[in-house]
Amino acid sequence: MSDFQGLPTRILNNGLLSLEVLAEAGPRIVRLSAFGKDNLFADIPTKVSTPYGDFFFRGGHRLWHAPEALPRTYIPDNDGVSIEELTDGVRLNGSTEIGTGITKAIEIHLSVDRAAVTLKHILRNDSLWQVELAPWALTMFRLGGTVILPQPIGNADQNGLLNNRILTLWPYTHINDPRLVLRDDFILIHATPSPSPFKLGYYDPQGWMAYWLDGILFRKTFDSSSVAAYPDGGCNAESYCNDRFVELESLGSLVRLEAGGVVNLTETWELYPGLNVPFLSGEICEVLSLGGKGKNIIPGSVVSDN
Repeated sequence: MSDFQGLPTRILNNGLLSLEVLAEAGPRIVRLSAFGKDNLFADIPTKVSTPYGDFFFRGGHRLWHAPEALPRTYIPDNDGVSIEELTDGVRLNGSTEIGTGITKAIEIHLSVDRAAVTLKHILRNDSLWQVELAPWALTMFRLGGTVILPQPIGNADQNGLLNNRILTLWPYTHINDPRLVLRDDFILIHATPSPSPFKLGYYDPQGWMAYWLDGILFRKTFDSSSVAAYPDGGCNAESYCNDRFVELESLGSLVRLEAGGVVNLTETWELYPGLNVPFLSGEICEVLSLGGKGKNIIPGSVVSDN
């Protein structure tokens, strides 16, 4: 057993990728490595003080419930996790949150023959009353790479009179931030350190987001529904960047969860090696198109980030 920031961990490995989870806190995935590369995730000791104790960001991957609010979102998860064995992975069972009555769990299912893993994020309402929330999965990466966010292309109606996309910006975001590249096919965020934080969100009908770092392309996919109500003005995909890390965030739809009710959000992570063009070469575009999610991508059609 290893450790992360002084907390015991457990390593899951399928020979192509390695995940490290906290063994007694969380549920959290704190390290991800593949193809001989170092940990792709951020390692952040920052904390936030709440009436319930200190919440530690730590880095890596976590499960929250939206919409964001203090202190509700930042209930500490520093202990109380149990690990349940699965045939192809583990289930991390968190303790019930003080103050919200929400219990979190993450099921981790490793692929047998690919650098891929499927995560089932589970929220259960163990309070005595109905709660409105949306499952929210956040993955924190090291800086130095490029976020790739696919954009819808084409008409939303037969005559092209209706809007086909939305963008949601947070109050600390500057629209002229040099890290941001707005294009018709993709939004790119160059994850370089800056004292000014940046966050945007949108409805992503493609159901995927990606991050290129150190020659590895990380791609997460998730369900997307045009008829669902999403938090933050209709966002199911968001990205945040500051001077220490960058996040890829997927969100499920808002639900009114009855006492004892359960809601899930599933992500699939895929990692691809040997992609040494940091923007969008034909090779990367072809990889992103796998699975039919990136239908708006034409391999070879993008040659720069301008």
